[in-house]
Parts: sequence; structure tokens; C-alpha cells
Amino acid sequence: MIVRQAANVLDLLEYFAQARRPATLSEIADHFGWPRSSTFNLLTTLADRGYLYEPKPRAGFYPTPRWLMQAQAVANAEPLPSWTKLILNELAADTGETVAIGGAAGTMAVFLDVVESPAPVRYFGHIGHRIPIHASSTGRALLLQYSVDERMALYRKIEFKQYGPHTPISIDMVEAELRRSVERGYCESYADFSADLAGVAMPLGLPERRLAVVVAGPMFRMQSRMKTVAEAIGKAIKRHAKAST
Repeated sequence: MIVRQAANVLDLLEYFAQARRPATLSEIADHFGWPRSSTFNLLTTLADRGYLYEPKPRAGFYPTPRWLMQAQAVANAEPLPSWTKLILNELAADTGETVAIGGAAGTMAVFLDVVESPAPVRYFGHIGHRIPIHASSTGRALLLQYSVDERMALYRKIEFKQYGPHTPISIDMVEAELRRSVERGYCESYADFSADLAGVAMPLGLPERRLAVVVAGPMFRMQSRMKTVAEAIGKAIKRHAKAST
């Protein structure tokens, strides 16, 4: 269930991040198709709380640095280990593909950090990108870090859809894929969720946090080198995680 007022605030923030300039009430209302009255109420509420200001009289609203201050406080309270960035950069250079660190968000996996491939045809991942936890290599690398009871409780919340030809559409199918992942030593996906996209993922192995690293790209580049990519991931995790202890 989407809480519309909360969604509107986030949509507004993303609008400013893309536009990178002040916008008037009319511009914002027209862009989203919002009623003028509710747009006015939203903008004045955010301005009253110190999150918007008017750089020039009647020139429109723009976010204040308060957003950044609050976001930095949250991020600094539980940052990703510094060595995860080393893993991302190393794997991106070695594989030429998009690399990400994923964490769990209910029935979804969410990207917490991303290094995108420079190739014209690539996986367009970004921080905050969400994918089904059961229908992606990233998500299954996270599920491997759950107990059986935790997984079963989570499965009851999942709506099993056929996103692609290889999507697991039942609890038994997900569990069978997890067993295969353990046997081969890594998680993989072939258009499970996104068409023509293949991914290789492994848990980061942190005792206090459930995180996974994934390398993903178009199937025509990835399919013949899944094992090689997995070996590169394993070596990078072992090298940088060990060096941090």
C-alpha cells in the first residue's frame, strides 16, 4: 500500500534532483498533475519545516541543505564498510559490468551502492533500485543469510509472479534454487526479473549485517562467463574483507 502524501514528498525531491533549479507552484502542480491547493499545502509545509526556500522572490521553491544534513546523519550512523567500495571498483574494472551492494527491504532487495558499467549496453542500476528478493541473484544471496524459519515467514508475504522464463514462482522453486546456489558456490539469475539480464551474486559474509555483492549485465556478455565472474567476486570478498579485520 502506497501512502500518497509520503510518495508525493519523495516524488518532489526526485523532481528537484533531476531539474536542479527552482520551480514555482504552478510548474510543480502541472508536472505532477496535482491540484493547486494540495501542491500549495505540501510546499508550504516543507518550507515551514526548513526543507524548502525561495532563492529569489517569486522565482519558485528549491530544497535547502537540510535534506543533505539529515541524510548524512542517517548514513553516518550505519555506513557500509569502507572496503565494499574497493570491491565494487575492483569488480567493475575486472568485469566491465555493473556492480552493486544489495541489502534486504522486506520482500525486495535494494541497491545500497552501485558502480555502473561504462558500456553502452549495460545494466542501468542505481542506488535505491529495488528488485524482488526471490527473483534475483542479489536477493537469493541475501536469502541464504536467513534462517529457514525467517525465509518461510518472508515467503508468505511474497506475490509469486512470472516475471520471466526462469522466475521461481513457488516456495519450493526458490528453495531448490537456493540449494543449487550453495552447491555451485554462488547465486545466479537469467532473466528471472529483467529481460535479457544475467547476474552473479554472493553474500558478503558479515556477521552483523545481511549484504550481498552482485555483478550484472546483458546475457550475451555474461552467460559464458558466470563462473569466472563468480570466482572474481569470491576473491575480491576474501581479499578485502580479510584485510579489514
